[in-house]
Amino acid sequence: MKNIMAIKKIFKNSSKILLITALFFIFGSQILMAQFGVHFGVHKDIVKIKLFKSLDKIIPGSEFKLAVEGNVAENWHINSNKPKEKFLIPTKLSVDTSFGFNIKKIVYPEAKDIKLSFSEKPLSVWKGKFIIGALVNVTKNIKPGTYPLIVKLDYQACNNLSCLPPTLVEDTISVVVGGKKAVINEINQDIFNKINLSYSGVTSSISESSNTVTSRLEHSGLFLGLLLIFIGGLALNLTPCVYPLIPITIGYFGGQSEGKTHKLFLMGLLFVIGLAITYSIIGVITALSGAFFGSIMQSTFVIIFIALIFVALSLSMFGVYEFKLPDSWVAKAGGTKRGYYGAVFMGLTTGIVAAPCIAPFVLGLVTYVATIGNPYYGFLVFFILALGMGLPYLFLSIFSGKIKNLPKSGEWMETVKHIFGFIILGMALYYILPLLPKSISGIVLPIYMILVGIYLLLFAKLGDKVRGFKISKIVFSLIIIAIAVYFIIPSQKNSINWKPYSENLLSTELKEHKAIIIDFSADWCIPCKELDATTFSDPKVIALSRRFSTLRADMTKSLSQQVEQLRQKYKILGVPTILILNSKGHETKRIIGYIGPKKFYKLLNQIE
Repeated sequence: MKNIMAIKKIFKNSSKILLITALFFIFGSQILMAQFGVHFGVHKDIVKIKLFKSLDKIIPGSEFKLAVEGNVAENWHINSNKPKEKFLIPTKLSVDTSFGFNIKKIVYPEAKDIKLSFSEKPLSVWKGKFIIGALVNVTKNIKPGTYPLIVKLDYQACNNLSCLPPTLVEDTISVVVGGKKAVINEINQDIFNKINLSYSGVTSSISESSNTVTSRLEHSGLFLGLLLIFIGGLALNLTPCVYPLIPITIGYFGGQSEGKTHKLFLMGLLFVIGLAITYSIIGVITALSGAFFGSIMQSTFVIIFIALIFVALSLSMFGVYEFKLPDSWVAKAGGTKRGYYGAVFMGLTTGIVAAPCIAPFVLGLVTYVATIGNPYYGFLVFFILALGMGLPYLFLSIFSGKIKNLPKSGEWMETVKHIFGFIILGMALYYILPLLPKSISGIVLPIYMILVGIYLLLFAKLGDKVRGFKISKIVFSLIIIAIAVYFIIPSQKNSINWKPYSENLLSTELKEHKAIIIDFSADWCIPCKELDATTFSDPKVIALSRRFSTLRADMTKSLSQQVEQLRQKYKILGVPTILILNSKGHETKRIIGYIGPKKFYKLLNQIE
C-alpha cells in the first residue's frame, strides 16, 4: 500500500514537472522565436516585392528599365546594399539570364543609418517601402515573343536585437520582345520618375532626352498637351537655330508692307502659317521615316533652291521688280492685295531655316510622333509647335512694316530697302557656305559684309540730306565692317583637343581605360559653333577635358554612308549631340543641343 501511495506521489510530482517543463518550453520557445523571427510564416513574409517595367515591349539589342518596389514588414528592416558591417549580408538584386536578359546598371535607394543593440555603430538599412531601379540589357539574338523574367532579391532581415539567416524573395514579370519596327510605348512613368536612372543610349530604343517630353504628353490631355507644345515652340526662340529668321523677317516686311496695322497683322499671320506648314511637314517626315533631323539641308538641290529664293526676294528690295502675282491671278483670287501670297511663300521657305538644328524638346516630339505613328496627329503636334515658334515674328513683322510709315519718308526709305535687300542676300550666301571649300567658306560672309559696309558709306547717297539718317547709316556700316574684321582675324582662342572620330581610334582609346567624350557636330549647325565659341573654349572645361579622350564625329555630310552608320550605331537624331562614355565604353550621359560651360564642367566633374 505504501508502494502504491509512493508511486502515486511520484506520478503526481512528475506531472507537475512535465507540465511546468512543457509550459516553460512553449513560452520560452515563443520568446526565442519572437526574438529570432523563426516562428511559422514570419521569415517568408518579412519582405514582399512588386515588379514594374518601363516599356510595353522591347526590341532585340535594346534595353529597358526595371523597378522593384519592396515592402518590409513592421518592426523589421533589411540591410542595404552597403550595410557597413562585414558580418552582415548586403541586399542584392539579380535576374535570371537564361533568356538573354542581363542587368547593366542598378540604382539602389538611399539607406537610413540606425543604431541597433547588437552593433556598436549605426548600420545602413531599409525600412518600410523602398524602390530599386535597374537597367536591363536584351541580347541581339533574342527572338520575338513573350518571356518570363525572374527577379530575385537576396536580403538579410533584422530586428532591434538580432538578425535572421540570409534568404531571398522572387517574382516574375512578362517581357514582350517585338520586331525591329515594333512601336514602343513608355509605361509606369510615375514609378520611374522616382528613380535616378537613365538609358545608356547606345542600344536604347528610346533616348533619354525624350523621356520627359514623351511622358508628359502621354499623361496630359489633348488640350494641355498642345498647350505645352505651344509653350515649347515659344522657348525655341531662345535657341540660336531660329536667329536667322530675324533679319529675314525684318528685311521682307520692312520692304513689302504698306504700313497699315491690319494689313501688317494679316501678312504676319500668313507668314507664320506658312512657316508652320513647312515645319510640320519636315517634322512629320523626319519622325515617321527616322531620318536624321537636318539631312534635308545636305541636299545640294535644296540648298541652291533656298539660296535662289532669297536672291529673288533681295532683288525686289533693289527695285528690280515688284513682288506680286499677275493681276489676272489676283482677280481670280478675289482681289487679294499684293504681298499676301508673298508672305505665305516666305513662311513656307523660311520654315526650313530651323530644320538643321534641334533642341531636346523637338527631339522628344520626334520620338513621340514616331511612337504614335499617326501622321495626322504628328502634323498637328508640329503645327502647334511652329505656331508657338512663329508668334514673336508676327509682332516683329508688324514692327518691321511700321518702319515704312515713319514721318518724312522719302529717298532715305530707298536706302532702307537696299539694306534689307543686302540682309536677305547675305542669308542666301549663308546657305551656300556648306557647298564651298572649307579654305574659303569662313571668310566669304565677312568679306561680303565689308563690301556692303563700304558701299553704304561711299556709294549709297540717297537720304543723306536727312542728317539723323546719314549718321545712323554710317554707324551701322562701321558696325558691320568691325564685326566682319573680327571674324576674319585669326582667333587665338584655345579649345578642347578634339581628335577626328574613327572606330580604330575609339578602340585604342578604350584600351587606355579612360572616359571618352564624343562630340557629334556639323558645319551647318549653329549651336555647334556656339559650343565651340563658349563652352569648349572655357579654360576650366579645357583643363578638365584632359582627363578624357575627346573625339569629334563630323556629321556634315549626313547623306553619306559613314555618317549614316554613326547615326544608326549611336542613335543620333540631331546635332549637336555629345556622348560621354565611361572607361568601359558604356554611355553614361547624352547631351542634345547647346549646354553652357558651367553646366558642362559640373557634368564632366561627376564622371569617373
